[in-house]
Amino acid sequence: MEMRVGLQLRMLQTQKLVMTPQLQQALKFLQMPTLELQQVLKQELLMNPVLEEVDDLIDGEEEELDKREEEPADPMEKPEPDENQSNDEQKNEIDWDEYFHSPQDYSHRQQSEGGQDETYERVLSTTVRLSEHLISQLRIATTDDETLRIGEFLIGSLDDKGFLTLSFEEVAESVRAPVNRVRKTLELLQTFDPSGVGARDLRECLLLQFQAVEDSSSLAYRVVHDHFDEFVQNKYNDIARKLKTTAQEIQEATGVIGQLNPRPGMLYTDEDPRYITPDLVVDRVDDEYVVYLNDQNVPRLRVSKTYQKLMTNGDGTNSETKEYVKNKLNAANQLINTIERRRRTMIKVMKSIVENQEEFFERGIRYLKPMTLQHVADQIGMHESTVSRVTSNKYVQTPRGVFELKFFFSSSIRSDSGEDVSAKRVKDRVKELVDSEVKTSPHSDQKIVDILRNEGLIIARRTVAKYRDQMGILSARYRKQF
Repeated sequence: MEMRVGLQLRMLQTQKLVMTPQLQQALKFLQMPTLELQQVLKQELLMNPVLEEVDDLIDGEEEELDKREEEPADPMEKPEPDENQSNDEQKNEIDWDEYFHSPQDYSHRQQSEGGQDETYERVLSTTVRLSEHLISQLRIATTDDETLRIGEFLIGSLDDKGFLTLSFEEVAESVRAPVNRVRKTLELLQTFDPSGVGARDLRECLLLQFQAVEDSSSLAYRVVHDHFDEFVQNKYNDIARKLKTTAQEIQEATGVIGQLNPRPGMLYTDEDPRYITPDLVVDRVDDEYVVYLNDQNVPRLRVSKTYQKLMTNGDGTNSETKEYVKNKLNAANQLINTIERRRRTMIKVMKSIVENQEEFFERGIRYLKPMTLQHVADQIGMHESTVSRVTSNKYVQTPRGVFELKFFFSSSIRSDSGEDVSAKRVKDRVKELVDSEVKTSPHSDQKIVDILRNEGLIIARRTVAKYRDQMGILSARYRKQF
């Protein structure tokens, strides 16, 4: 068999999507919520000297100033040229004192009602962490170094609910202290605020809260202390028989228990509060709904006129400076165009949502229609991924409240009339049935299925159970009252 070595040239033409920097920036900004976009644009203002923020008042003053410069009232009032300056220097000179406003224009001073300026500093309040709150109480409660060392370790071993996650033996081994010393330190810790902190399970947490108010003789305390397992399983008749009382009194005692906090540590969270600012606003004007962006706090950008003049000044600017300014001008124009495309895209998507869900805005959640991202994408002539980015982590303020944009998209359930019904509408109906049921004889999941089928909604029992769990509604057994 003959072996040959050679080269072959093949022409292969393929299509592929190239993610240019401009496209990457556009997709990134499209997915940003308004608060995040606001921070990014402020950072861009610091990094790109060509960009400047538009202020309506200052902008109007500058335009008036430009008019005065271009058309002087009296030609005789033009300043005499300095004999010591060359013609080029006079041509390139920029009046920086006139361009930049007085520093006082940028200071923030708020005047009080009495006419005097406020001089105190405005600061944001900070959230208190659970560990900080407990350590401060520990240092007040004891000055013993060994107790402080063990107590700080125990505080560091608490979970988000305020429960101790380690056993006495594990703590003793870690801090190299006797188990009895660890137990006494934990007992001290369990007297701190919030009540119930430092417990090792839910039962101990509830008992600590009863002890904090010196309520250790009530029926509710006895239910938790002696019959906690039956209480969790909702066996009120068994508890009543053992305590020689009625099931109704046991249920009243569970109401007292329900007022206790099963997660005391959650009162002091380590997470910063999350603030929601609507990205879009839907208002009703006369007989129609109007959509606009909630971007009053987003900086309005423009290209600085000073740098534009610098680029047109061919004689007094060197090539290196021109190249730098040119790159910054291109980046600034690209950023401004990207923000404008983002604005148009978001409004277009929201208008489509309002058009499809007009009955919801008119009559409520019972009339929310099933809708998918693909449906909106086809309607506005965009890709589904673009609609997904627009609706991701964004909120809209409407006459019916503030909603996440994803709220308006839901799966459908078939009715006997052939019409698709939104799953959110079914959930709302399930909640209505539970709220209006007779508490002594609550609806079972199958009973809810039968009611919905009589109303024309075809749904399975497991679907009702899933919706009930998602809404945090207990099963009929646990909802029953005596």
